[in-house]
Formats: sequence, structure tokens, C-alpha cells
Amino acid sequence: MKLKPLIIDSSKSNFEKDFLKRIRINDATNSKIQSQVNKIISAVKKKGDFSLIGYINKFDGYKITNIKNIVVTKNQIKKAYSLVTKEQIISLKKSIKRIRDFAKKQLSKSWSISKNKSVLGEKVTPIESTGIYVPAGKASYPSTVLMNSIPASVAGVKKIIMTAPISNIEDHALAIVAADLCKVDTIMRMGGAHAIAALAYGTKTVPKVDKIVGPGNIFVTLAKKNVFGDVGIDNIAGPSEIVIIADKSNNPDWVAMDLFSQAEHDELAQPILISSSYAVIKNVLSSAEKLLPSLLRKNIITKSFNNRSLFIKTKNNKDIADIVNIIAPEHLEIMCKDNKNLLKLINNAGAIFLGEYSPEVFGDYCAGPNHVLPTSGSAKFSSPLGVYDFQKRSSIIQISKKNAKELSRISIPIGLSEGLQAHALSAKYREK
Repeated sequence: MKLKPLIIDSSKSNFEKDFLKRIRINDATNSKIQSQVNKIISAVKKKGDFSLIGYINKFDGYKITNIKNIVVTKNQIKKAYSLVTKEQIISLKKSIKRIRDFAKKQLSKSWSISKNKSVLGEKVTPIESTGIYVPAGKASYPSTVLMNSIPASVAGVKKIIMTAPISNIEDHALAIVAADLCKVDTIMRMGGAHAIAALAYGTKTVPKVDKIVGPGNIFVTLAKKNVFGDVGIDNIAGPSEIVIIADKSNNPDWVAMDLFSQAEHDELAQPILISSSYAVIKNVLSSAEKLLPSLLRKNIITKSFNNRSLFIKTKNNKDIADIVNIIAPEHLEIMCKDNKNLLKLINNAGAIFLGEYSPEVFGDYCAGPNHVLPTSGSAKFSSPLGVYDFQKRSSIIQISKKNAKELSRISIPIGLSEGLQAHALSAKYREK
């Protein structure tokens, strides 16, 4: 299998055109899929559990006649434990501790200030309930369970419901065990747009939640986009992406394997290498072609590389930083020696990994920070999933009688200038 990344040079006149064309995925919404998603959501809203049974039988890889069978039972959880190894459980527990310790640092607390017997502040409270969606198509993802449920738990969310298209316990045992270790309240065997609709609007079996988080396929993504406003969501996730900045000091095998670690997710994943040295680019490509045949997901990696990858030759650090800030990647590995100086120039990235001993895979599983990250350039305006996504703030305003007179004199002319007489009069009553 021949790898054919697009190799471009930032000093060439056609660079911007080729660069932008490659990083922009075709985001034209598939009208056929959107139409299907709309129908599924409408059906679940109208017919609830009855529609859920039909969609589960059609899409989720197993058959049911009783909707109660979508809930994973205590006996099934016990069976899941019997199917995983002691080593896997130890790894999960260590990862859970690291993620929880990091998440605790993100907790916000209520605060207030007092002046002239008036009090201003914010009351910080957790959302009441959340649904976490865990994909289960091409693989089972216990790490997704951890990254979505732990910050919700640390925030104090009272009810956490997990949904995943679990066709059988055997193939998804570790994800079920992960959910149990994270004290997820309920695990439900359903996926796709119908799961999102059920969480958003509720049925007799599925409680309505306040927020839905977690990645999924195009059906899940469009469904989350559709229900946003009726419930909160984390983000609109696109294909996975990684940018690696490397120099001659880096082992090309390590660089190539780190690029593969994202390319193996799916055919639309985007691996990008940036270096000021053509020799580095050549060596990494040689390593990639050497290592590829031994990998189980080499067909997916090849499609990702040949259709979406970019190897960029740059001029200097400023050039590198400018390019990275335009891409605003989900994952950024600054492997080169000058990583700390480069870090100062970079503002847009979901997660930044410094040095060659900080591969993205550690972020995926156990470093501590969350692996649910902004994609498709959205790191320009959004952040990784965190405890703050499961907390909300209410402004607290208590004005003293004396202070009310001062605020009335400020408010009355503003209200009148906006043509809002009742606003002005409401303030005037407090002026007396």
C-alpha cells in the first residue's frame, strides 16, 4: 500500500489555495441523512418507546420486543466484569483517578461581593441530568465513558445516563465496566439519532436529560444539532485530526506512529505533519510506509493519508504558528526541541502535547485532561469538555434601599432612551 500525503511548501505561490482546499472537509449537509434524522426525531417525540423499539431493531444490531430490555441489568454488568481482565480493570481505575484529579481543579464555586449593603455574585450549581453518548460501531470505547462521565460526576450531576448501541455484552464488556466504575446511573442499549431523540425529549422508559455529550457518527451529530436548544449539547464533532510539528531531533518512527494513531480512527481523520525540513518530511514518510503493513487498521489509515493528510514544509516558527492557528487542530503535538517557544505563538488548539514523550494517546486514555476536544477549526472559539460544561451560573443581585436610589438615577434615562417607559417607571419607584 502506497501512502500519498499531499506535500506542500508554504513558500510557494499556490500554497494557500492547496492548503485551504485540503483542510476544508466537504461540510455540505447530506440532505438525505438530515431528512432521515428529522423523521426519526419526530417519530420518537410522538410515539416514544414504540418508535424506539423499531429503530433499535433496525439500526442497533440486536432485536427486542420489550423496551425494558434496553437497560443493562446488574447481572449483565456482573457478566461484563467476568469478561475483562484484571489488568484492564487496574488500568481503568488508574485512568479514572488521574482524570478525576484533573477535573477537580476545574470546579467553580459560588461567589459574592458586598458593598453599601448590596450583594452581587454568582450561584454555581450543577445541571440536574446528563446523557452521555458512547459510540460502539467500529470499536468499543471505554475511554469515551470515562471522559464524559467523570467531569459530570465531579460537577455534581445527579443523574447520568449512558446510551450506546450495545448489541451484546461480550463485545462491549469493558465499556460497561468503565460505566460501572464511574458510577453511571443507567446504561441503555441504544444508539444513533433515536437515542439522542429519546434523551432530549424523554419516553416512558428513557428519562429526559438537560444536556447530551459524547461523539458519534453523522446521524448522531445531526441529531444533536437538531435538538440543541431543547437540551444542551457539548459540541458538533467532526472527524479526528492531529497536527505534529517535528524537527531532525525527533525519531521519524515515533512521528509516523503518532500520525497513524489518529488516521486509524476513520477514513476522514486528518493527520498533518509540519516541519521546516524536507529531510524530516521524507524520513517520516519512509517510516510510515515501513510501519504501515504491520497495522490491523492499515486500510483505514491508507485512505485517511491518501485523501486527507498534509505534509507541510515551512520557513520558520512564525510560519508554523500562523498555519497551526488557522487549522486550530483538535490535537497538536509540538515534538520539536523548540516546543516552548512555539507554544507562546500558538493560540488555537484543543489539546497541546509538548515534547516527544507526550504522545496524543496519553491524552486519549490517562494523562488527565479531557479527550473530548473541539474539531474542524472550532478550537478558535471553544474548549475541551470539562467540569464547567456541567455547571451553570445564576447571577445574584440584592440591592440596598440606599443603593437603589443611585441605580435608579442611572437606569431611568437609559430606559427612556430605549422607549421602554415601564422600565423607567420601575426604576423611578425605587428612587423614592
